[in-house]
Amino acid sequence: METLYEAAGGEDGMLRLAHAWHERVLADEVVAHAFSHGFKDDHTPRLAAYWTEALGGPPAYSERYGDESYVVRLHSGNGPHEEMDRRAVACFDTALDDVGITDDRLRTALHDYFAWATTTTMSRYHHSADDVPDGLTVPRWSWDGRER
Repeated sequence: METLYEAAGGEDGMLRLAHAWHERVLADEVVAHAFSHGFKDDHTPRLAAYWTEALGGPPAYSERYGDESYVVRLHSGNGPHEEMDRRAVACFDTALDDVGITDDRLRTALHDYFAWATTTTMSRYHHSADDVPDGLTVPRWSWDGRER
């Protein structure tokens, strides 16, 4: 069966989606706050590598950049931010439009993944990045949801 990564266009598709999402969040007055301290020039390819791995592609992020613990620490210690999370998900949904992903089943699976990752994994450690355990692996997502 085709993975979400493959259905979304593989490596090129992930890069296009990451770019479209990044453009959307930088233009959003609430979500852009997360980037107000600056960000690495390679944010988009790093994000695409993360989504590649999470959505059934090769372990691009883990092999090049770090593990899930590293990613979660980057997103931790900022307190609750439900409105920002909701808007980040809305930006993702609009980015799907921007890159021409129109298949309802694929859109639903990608939306469900991004909403889950945004509101669960990336926002679990509100108080401190020091609370994130070592050795977490990038969660994998399929057409049926989170793989166990």
